[in-house]
Amino acid sequence: QVRVVESGGGLVQPGGSLRLSCAASRSIFAIYAMGWYRQAPGKEREMVATIASGDITNYADSVKGRFTISRDNAKNTVYLQMNSLKPEDTAVYYCKVIMFSSDNYWGQGTQVTVSS
Repeated sequence: QVRVVESGGGLVQPGGSLRLSCAASRSIFAIYAMGWYRQAPGKEREMVATIASGDITNYADSVKGRFTISRDNAKNTVYLQMNSLKPEDTAVYYCKVIMFSSDNYWGQGTQVTVSS
């Protein structure tokens, strides 16, 4: 079992920035990939950004150029730096951990609200 804990959500004005953190309870070297997903009210959960072994990153088109995913191997933590935030970025953001064993684990989610 892997414990996944997100933090860093909150309320921000349009154009502002937030950084989300996702800490895993297992060594990051046992993890194939970690990613951020989001779910807005009435919508399906969607992929925002992922980072896989070898630091291969992938972004949703809607966040390219504004969001950056990165990881700190020493802290078993992945970050999502979100800049130029828009009201449509408002959602609950979830972190997903995918192990080399193919098991995957979700965090509890953190709310991001972009509003003036």
